[in-house]
Amino acid sequence: MTDSSITGSSQTSREYRVWDRSIRLFHWINVFLVSLLVGLGLAILNSKALQVGDEGKILLKTLHSWAGYAFIANLLWRIFQGFFGSQYSRWSHVLPFRREYFKSLATYLRSLKTDPQKYLGHNPAARLVIALLLISMCLQAATGLVLAGTDLYLPPFGHEFKEQVMAAGEDHEKIANVKPGMKENLDPEGYKEMRAFREPFITIHEMNFFFMLTMIAIHILGVIVTEIKERNAIVSAMITGNKYFTEDPVDLTNE
Repeated sequence: MTDSSITGSSQTSREYRVWDRSIRLFHWINVFLVSLLVGLGLAILNSKALQVGDEGKILLKTLHSWAGYAFIANLLWRIFQGFFGSQYSRWSHVLPFRREYFKSLATYLRSLKTDPQKYLGHNPAARLVIALLLISMCLQAATGLVLAGTDLYLPPFGHEFKEQVMAAGEDHEKIANVKPGMKENLDPEGYKEMRAFREPFITIHEMNFFFMLTMIAIHILGVIVTEIKERNAIVSAMITGNKYFTEDPVDLTNE
């Protein structure tokens, strides 16, 4: 909490520091990368309707994969912050796993009918949404790595899939000649096995894509509702790092 305050018509709001620069950078980088990945993903899903040729589709998938690597790197940084970052960025203040979580969730939901409880970090309902969103992002990253390997033979699994479709063993020259979209001169059985292996990953990746979009929509809606009801600068806090309250938040600690 800082010493500055904002005086309203009847009450004085006190300024509290909550999000450090690292968390704010993660958030906005994530917003950009997820938006880019969603746009590219939708283009790939609708490539036939958009009349995108084979080379164009490979280009879209390549761009999608490289954006995915950046997304994974940013996500790993957030996971690291969850253990070693600032107070309200740690998992104990973000995920719904603390003792008596469901009791605090019930109390918070009851408070919405009258005067919503104010939280400096994530409120109990938001913690559940954030947990589902993080799980969804991790699942999307994991399945995406497999698909990048089977579609484009990119790391970390691409080399193994090249070996499989060529049945080349340790023949590095043959392995190096395998290119995305290539179907000729491949081992038919190995290629068939690779395509069968990737099928469930495609299904999970596509289904989770829409689940993740749903969770993002719920997250945005929750932020808007909280901003309107509580007026504690929850939106601008992800730019400035500060929130404002007329009374101490429920989760204010001295950790």
